Amino acid sequence: MNKRLDILGIETSCDETAASVVRRMPDGTGEILADVVLSQLDLHSAFGGVVPELAARAHVSALDHLVEQALETSGVALGDIDAVAVTAGPGLIGGLMVGLMTAKAIAMAADKPLYGVNHLEGHALTARLTDGLKFPYLLLLVSGGHTQIVLVESVDRYERWGTTIDDALGEAFDKTAKLLGLDYPGGPAVERAALNGIPDRFRLPVPMRRDPRLVFSFSGLKTAVRQMAQEQAPLSEQTIADLCLAFQTSVTRSLGDRIAMALERFAARFPGHDSPTLVVAGGVAANQAIRATLLEQTRSAGFRFVAPPLHLCTDNAAMIAWAGAERMALGLPASPLDLAPRSRWPLDLDATAAIGHGKRGAKA
Repeated sequence: MNKRLDILGIETSCDETAASVVRRMPDGTGEILADVVLSQLDLHSAFGGVVPELAARAHVSALDHLVEQALETSGVALGDIDAVAVTAGPGLIGGLMVGLMTAKAIAMAADKPLYGVNHLEGHALTARLTDGLKFPYLLLLVSGGHTQIVLVESVDRYERWGTTIDDALGEAFDKTAKLLGLDYPGGPAVERAALNGIPDRFRLPVPMRRDPRLVFSFSGLKTAVRQMAQEQAPLSEQTIADLCLAFQTSVTRSLGDRIAMALERFAARFPGHDSPTLVVAGGVAANQAIRATLLEQTRSAGFRFVAPPLHLCTDNAAMIAWAGAERMALGLPASPLDLAPRSRWPLDLDATAAIGHGKRGAKA
């Protein structure tokens, strides 16, 4: 589609309510005209995690206002929007319903096409918005609900190379923070504490190191932290910092080991690629220690390292709007107005369920 596209995006899959307007130019470049995110952190922090019903109610209260604010900030009138893109999954079903119902109402009232977007595709394509990346490239997706290595071949063509067989990395950070008495969300709390940690005071196992399967596992690491914490009880502030540093170091080494295998596989799959690239996306991609280690590793392997700006690593509507724009530009069909939300929605529909995901199969 050789025309400029202005897309309204809506994101309500978890505990951020977000609306955005993104412009895609005919040459494939993009610009974020408005990006509004309302965090529910204060609402859920007292519970140590996201409460789905409270999250859905908060989305209902805030979403209409945020959409109005995004349109006003962008300077694009609703009648001039080319399409509405909305997260249709995976995520918390109540939140997804709120976003979908709002997007459907807007699309019907304004007579605009609706694009139901896979939240993970939003993360996968963000680097094309921010860095103009060309296909194919490798994606490490690390968030509260997902830890995956994915080959991104084109819009709507994804090949999952690796996934977690138990906890997602963000989940492991949250659980580790909770057992050490740190605040929610756990990722930033563990990272802050680790800054004051004494290196090598505690040594934790490096999950899946040298395992020939390209999978992740963090449940055992979390258990090792708990056992060490019990041995050191009562925990001083310094001991907590040292355990956080040990945990973060083990996680980083595990990711590095897994990524080394993936980089070798990509190089063998695409010999002579002029700019092989690893993209790191998702909330855990904001961790500076992880970023620094992967940056050094990819450069040593001759790969380019791309990580979106921190505000685009966590849940946002700009990535949803951009994914919708990419799909519309390719002429992919819009979604029907009876589109249903999906709590689970794998990017790679042909991927088999990993061990530990239960009878319902892979979460994503």
